[in-house]
Amino acid sequence: MARTISRRKKRFTLTLVAVLTLAGAGAAFAYWTAEGSGSGEATTGESAAFVITSEDAVGTIAPGSPGQTVDFTVTNPGPGTLTLSGVTVSMASSTGVAWVPTGDCDVDDYTATITEDPTDPDPVSLLAGEDATGTAKVTLTSTSVNQDDCQGQEVPLYFVAS
Repeated sequence: MARTISRRKKRFTLTLVAVLTLAGAGAAFAYWTAEGSGSGEATTGESAAFVITSEDAVGTIAPGSPGQTVDFTVTNPGPGTLTLSGVTVSMASSTGVAWVPTGDCDVDDYTATITEDPTDPDPVSLLAGEDATGTAKVTLTSTSVNQDDCQGQEVPLYFVAS
């Protein structure tokens, strides 16, 4: 009887080892594979137009006088950095329509120029909310013609920042 127990133990042990080996092999190679996909997007921001404001004019416009100066500020209202490359000024309405004086006053006798350019000598990078300042000047050239009709003219200035 002792031999029977010993054979049973051996069989049981061999069977147990075989089962555990197969289970272990199955566990080692039992996994799932899968693939997937998805989508997303990113949006490039947009620049905002510069905002230009001006102060009250200082000085007097009269034939041959130094003229009036107008300080202005260019502001970046956008969320990112903008490069201010230049500022121009013309005698025009707030929509850019050229100014025409009343009476016999000649528009060609007037000049509007930028005298202190915030982009001189180089363009300026303006961070969000930053600003740059400059000055414009309006003069009236003295001519040999009567310029009485130029008295009291309101010269509108139109600034363009790029």
